[in-house]
Amino acid sequence: MSIVKDINLQEEGRRKIHWVRQFMPALTAIEKRFEAEQPFKGLKVAVSVHLEAKTANLGLVLKAGGAEVYLTGSNPLSTQDDVAAGLASMGVETFGIYGVSAEEYEAHLIKTLEVSPHLIIDDGGDLVHLLGDSSNPFSDNLIGGCEETTTGILRLRAREKEGVLPLPMVAVNDAKCKHYYDNKYGTGQSTWDAIMHTSNLVVAGKTVVVAGYGWCGKGVAMRAAGMGGNVIVTEIDPFKALDATMNGFRVMTMEEASHLGDVFITVTGCNDVITTAHMNNMKHNAILSNAGHFDCEVDVKGLAEMAVSKQESRKDIMGYTLENGNVIQVMAEGRLVNLAAGNGHPAEIMDMSFAVQAMTLEWLVKNQGTLSNKVYEVSEEIDMEIAKTKLAAMGLSIDVLTKEQEDYLASFTGH
Repeated sequence: MSIVKDINLQEEGRRKIHWVRQFMPALTAIEKRFEAEQPFKGLKVAVSVHLEAKTANLGLVLKAGGAEVYLTGSNPLSTQDDVAAGLASMGVETFGIYGVSAEEYEAHLIKTLEVSPHLIIDDGGDLVHLLGDSSNPFSDNLIGGCEETTTGILRLRAREKEGVLPLPMVAVNDAKCKHYYDNKYGTGQSTWDAIMHTSNLVVAGKTVVVAGYGWCGKGVAMRAAGMGGNVIVTEIDPFKALDATMNGFRVMTMEEASHLGDVFITVTGCNDVITTAHMNNMKHNAILSNAGHFDCEVDVKGLAEMAVSKQESRKDIMGYTLENGNVIQVMAEGRLVNLAAGNGHPAEIMDMSFAVQAMTLEWLVKNQGTLSNKVYEVSEEIDMEIAKTKLAAMGLSIDVLTKEQEDYLASFTGH
């Protein structure tokens, strides 16, 4: 039975779900096919993804394909109570309440696993972490699963290396339809949507420090520059640092950048990216935010311990006063800012990411019994089909190679 804050919030939740469903045409096309073919008939699917409207749509698409869906969030502060109530009222078992404790959050994750699912969708690796290895009692029916974040895939590959991955997993984050668009354009827009809405401040003229220049960092830096921000990038990878330089951004260490930044955004997937030593260098009212999956990139705990006082500056912004009198403003407790203080990625972007999730689960079912407990890449066929579906839905068309062009390109192989 679903666990939500208040089932009476369902009407507003259903409105939110209905709204995004109108702007997710790739998933709509998949849903129509799933309804006809029923690829998940008789199967249970456990889903742990940020519990908001786009995720709800994914749950409904899987349900339309015959699945029994058990869905929870992947971050206590990204769950939207009205959406959880709306989804529960639409026939998807839903476990999620905004702002729960770590213990309650884990209990909701376990609720999705204790049904002994056949398939899982993970966001950050928490479900796989709880499964542990294949000896887990919830593992009896497992066919496979997929993971959509960079952080989650790092955790999966570590488990695979140690020989303790409990099921075949597909690295959805590495699909072209995912990281080219979701990570760059989705994170870029939604991070700034959340920061600007929550702070009510302008970006133009501010020095913005972006920690990490992977696909997510590229998007955050690009949007900041587009709105008039002066962008600094910090990196550990020399090639990414050179890429940032070629894109017109200053590159330096966090130690150097800590004296200059007005707004700091971490997108690395690592811990202790911004430390208390950096914070002691920062300007009065410097804003710290994190767009990486876990809340360990900014040392908020260390900041709280060294601060002489703290006060809520605005909703989702906590101000910490240092001994020197400067205030450091932390957004969303250092958690994933675009979801903890915003609505997450735009619906059109998540349309592509969740289309990959849905079709990957179908691929796992079709290939069950032939897969090892390792991390697989999304097939080129799935990526290409979703890209073509999305283009068609947008009313766009592209050129097609003629036979002569195909022969010309093939001639380079020497065959």
